[in-house]
Amino acid sequence: MKFTKFAAALLACTFVGAAFVGCGSDSSEAPATTEAATTQAPATTVAADQAATPAATAAAPVEFEKAVVAESGDAILAMVDEQWYVQYWGKDTDLLTYDAGVEKITGDGDYTVSVNAGTKGCLYDITGDANGEYTPAGISFAAVKVFDGTTLFPDMSIDITSIKVDGKEITMTAKNYTSSDDGKEMRANICNTFVNSLPEDAHNADGVIAADNKDYAPVIIDTKDFKSWTTVEVNFTVSGTGKTKEDAGTADDSSKAEDASKADTSADSSKAE
Repeated sequence: MKFTKFAAALLACTFVGAAFVGCGSDSSEAPATTEAATTQAPATTVAADQAATPAATAAAPVEFEKAVVAESGDAILAMVDEQWYVQYWGKDTDLLTYDAGVEKITGDGDYTVSVNAGTKGCLYDITGDANGEYTPAGISFAAVKVFDGTTLFPDMSIDITSIKVDGKEITMTAKNYTSSDDGKEMRANICNTFVNSLPEDAHNADGVIAADNKDYAPVIIDTKDFKSWTTVEVNFTVSGTGKTKEDAGTADDSSKAEDASKADTSADSSKAE
């Protein structure tokens, strides 16, 4: 009887031990499954983030306006701001070189010259940003200048008819005269504070201007009209060249006719050979 109870007790202990072992196995496997799930989840999140993030777009290149270099016979608006910083003298290194209004003098007629400080090229050179903001202030010097004017047209006269600042015509305080500062360029001063009286070669379309004529001056504008500016446009009439101004179309037609004539001559020579 004692043996039977002992055997029963031993058998019961065996089943209890097996139960504990089975419970221990289930408990140790559960964290492994949880850890695997937790570890894999961020990978899915990163992939989703990458899909949601747009690809970087390359910046479009900036196209600057043409830098205008004056040549022999060209008329320009020489312009300098109050700080002698924003300028145009007909060079491609000038801040106002971009899209500068330059005209070739081909004879008597009306012409227009201009400068623009609002171009992408000018703003980029000043601010480092083609869409930046900068407004020139004041005026130190301004004049209409014709390169090699005294050689090409020694009797030329420049009569300034209107001046516009930012599209608005301003009032001229005196008449301009024509002269040459260096014996090469023909000039009509708009604002030249370095001259106190009329030079000996000061003249207009009618001839030499008397030194005591108070209607003419080296400064023909009110500098207050240039307190701040972006564009300046000057219209003027040229006379005394001895010929009539050629229209752009006429010049092109003449060039085409000359080319055609050369082609015909070449063709005839080939046939003769």
